Amino acid sequence: MSAVVTYWAEHAWLPHTGGPGVARDVLIAVGPGGRIARVTPDSGPCPAGAVRLAGLALPGQANAHSHAFHRALRSTVQVGSGTFWTWRDTMYRVAATLDPDSYLELATAVYAEMALAGISAVGEFHYLHHAPGGVRYDDPNAMGEALIEAAARAGIRITLLDTCYLAAGFGAEPTAPQLRFSDGDADAWAARASGLKGAEHARIGAAVHSVRAVPAEQLGTVAHWAAMRRAPLHVHLSEQTAENDACLTAHGVTPTRLLADHGVLGPRTSAVHATHLTDEDVRLLSDSTTTVCMCPTTERDLADGIGPARRLASAGCPISLGSDSHAVIDPFEEARALELDERLRTRTRGHWTANALLRAGTEDGHASLGWSEAGRLEAGALADFCVIALDTPRTAGPPPSLGAEIAVFAASAADVRHLVVGGRHIVKDGAHQLVPDVGRALSDAVAALR
Repeated sequence: MSAVVTYWAEHAWLPHTGGPGVARDVLIAVGPGGRIARVTPDSGPCPAGAVRLAGLALPGQANAHSHAFHRALRSTVQVGSGTFWTWRDTMYRVAATLDPDSYLELATAVYAEMALAGISAVGEFHYLHHAPGGVRYDDPNAMGEALIEAAARAGIRITLLDTCYLAAGFGAEPTAPQLRFSDGDADAWAARASGLKGAEHARIGAAVHSVRAVPAEQLGTVAHWAAMRRAPLHVHLSEQTAENDACLTAHGVTPTRLLADHGVLGPRTSAVHATHLTDEDVRLLSDSTTTVCMCPTTERDLADGIGPARRLASAGCPISLGSDSHAVIDPFEEARALELDERLRTRTRGHWTANALLRAGTEDGHASLGWSEAGRLEAGALADFCVIALDTPRTAGPPPSLGAEIAVFAASAADVRHLVVGGRHIVKDGAHQLVPDVGRALSDAVAALR
């Protein structure tokens, strides 16, 4: 974006010396490069030529953990009973139907749904690399490139977390559905991932699927690849007690200790879920300042459990948020659930302030994805912000000065009216400007997989 565009927000959640707060009549001037040139609170009425945004402006939300193809499972996996492991079998069947073209259509619709929910950046934990049976596409990164293109079509940023996934379990070869995930070994994974190119809207990171899916002696290869590029590194950690038990049997240590011993933990690393941890696990994560990405709507949907997010944050781990399986795509629900789950667990209230929960979904989430220049409404930051209405049946009533509390404890994705990414108006008055009918796009993309 080369021309200067000015937005006028009725209210905005801004950083202040004493902590974030809500200001009114806020001018946000976007300069060349899609960055914020100036933020001027208390500017008076909307001036001529400025784009008027009624409601509360917030930094764009960062969805730090996504599996785009899981969106095809929504509602269809809610019939009957089961566990994470039976859900996984259904997920594998959906994964088997995708190719680069169908994944492009599905992911574009999914990312457009995210945009409607106020999400300006997504971390795509991508392991669906090859054709069924493990056959390589002519372009070995065709599936990853489809995701990068999908984010461009939906108008949001993406960090493609190319995922190393080599085994079915400790010492076990990949099963038939998992063959398309595997490159054979970590060196081959690194060689293929090195062929991925970023873009203005896209950055490339790495992921270890889990300690059960990457042999211990190959964890360091993935960590080294990410370190050499100063790229984000994500990993599923201790989502299931069965994984912890299997790791103890195979290696005599917890998954967290195994990751620490092989150099995976650190300030550019995000541990996703971190649900079932020991005291030593918490110490290892906090001492390394590893970010922990919580996905509350998925963790409850899959009956995973309630992770020790408050304890981890108190120990010094930054917290980010993700929608993971996309049982719902609603960043405000993810933030709200972090507090409400802790209330259920402890039977007391007030574990997180609304400001802290918004930071998890904005500044800390962007940092975990390698977009440290996003997630704040201040000069020099990327001009990525969303606006929620303050006059809907959910948000009407409280004074706008309680904007953080309204956003976290009352609002939903349905209350998002605008999304601006790099100064570009992607969602306007609740309508996506690049994908005209997101519901139809989702219906068509999911139906094509059947």
